Amino acid sequence: MCRYADDFTCAFRYKRDAERFYRVLGKRLNKFGLELAAEKTNIISFSRFRKAENTSFDFLGFEFRWQVSHRGKDIIKKRTSRSKMRKSLASVRQWCKENRNKRLPNLLSMLNAKLRGYYNYYGVIGNYASLNEYYYITKKTLYKWLNRRSQRRSFNLCQFRRFLRRYRIEVPRIRENPNTQLELDFSFV
Repeated sequence: MCRYADDFTCAFRYKRDAERFYRVLGKRLNKFGLELAAEKTNIISFSRFRKAENTSFDFLGFEFRWQVSHRGKDIIKKRTSRSKMRKSLASVRQWCKENRNKRLPNLLSMLNAKLRGYYNYYGVIGNYASLNEYYYITKKTLYKWLNRRSQRRSFNLCQFRRFLRRYRIEVPRIRENPNTQLELDFSFV
């Protein structure tokens, strides 16, 4: 059986601490039969005091970057990674192409399940613009492929809007609870 510890980040206040940790990490993982992927491992400067450098990093499908909130506080902004967005949209295009001939209620229920899953994962505070972009392009893709079911167009835009209202396609929604947005427990036992 193979086990992988493949996704984690570590934050350090001082650069020398990060460099020391980086040097020792590979040796420490080797003791447990694990190895470090050198192409995915690096040290980056990610500080609210260096926002001008415009540093950002991708982690678990999100892009993290520093921004200033509406109240003037420094916050870490999360949005869907551009590469993950492209892959998700390519996947939904392929799915619409392959399933366009299914019965419409079945097609829309499967599409809604896909949209719910996407919104559940990427529906974090501050990521509404990316969710809305995904929703808009998904609707556009669905319209395109439903009109290619036969030689005649199935819908014009007015009919398509009525169709979406009737079958209630999932709209983007932020699923993250603002009270549990970031909980860190530093109690030691």
